[in-house]
Amino acid sequence: MIQASLERILSTVDDGAIVLDVGGWAKPFNRADVVLDYMPYATRGLYGSDGPGPERFSSSSWIQWDMCAREPWPLADKEIDFAICSQTLEDVRDPVWVCSELIRVAKAGYIEVPSRLEEQTYGIQGPWVGWGHHHWIVDTSPGRVEFVFKHHVIHGKADTHFPAAFLAHLSTDDRVQAFWWEDNFSFEERTFADPESLNEYLHSFVASELGARGLSSLRDRPSRLQASRVLGSTVTRLRQRGLRGKQP
Repeated sequence: MIQASLERILSTVDDGAIVLDVGGWAKPFNRADVVLDYMPYATRGLYGSDGPGPERFSSSSWIQWDMCAREPWPLADKEIDFAICSQTLEDVRDPVWVCSELIRVAKAGYIEVPSRLEEQTYGIQGPWVGWGHHHWIVDTSPGRVEFVFKHHVIHGKADTHFPAAFLAHLSTDDRVQAFWWEDNFSFEERTFADPESLNEYLHSFVASELGARGLSSLRDRPSRLQASRVLGSTVTRLRQRGLRGKQP
């Protein structure tokens, strides 16, 4: 979670409010009273935690649950005062269902997702566009969240993504979308019936953002040598992790 949003939540949510963290397993929000995630409590905190400790939730308030199962979460309507869903919706198979349940169980909340500036940039994680495990490109606007399936054409067509050099022009805040809601918000999956419409959706955003920043002359993508180096370093890191995992 970006620092500005973290500080805003901590300063505005009453101490007596019931806070839910949806999908918080890898980096749970310490202020949360309840956490709902597919993974078990004992394995939490892969990337640490958000906010000052100690944890307010416990093993008894950790709900191990498939949030996309199309079964109502084990929480009553509007039982939660404030719900957080940070860096999760882009990962899951059914973000539309998750949004519907967020609205059902919570009175207000905060959603954080990668910005299109990040998700459409080549070389963020490796020699591909954005993050390899993300299923969705997300657009947010006041009162609305929209999901577009991250089609594989984005990795091959140069005009549908930002070149690797674009990353250096993004601030931490540029790389996320912070969405605040109260009582309700609209959400949907946006689909495209033909390749031309999808290409236009991807390309027009890239062209507009590059033009607005005066960066149209940036190189389209890394050379094959650069790409092979990125891939090589990624494979090396994975191998090192595997070797470390085999140590007693």
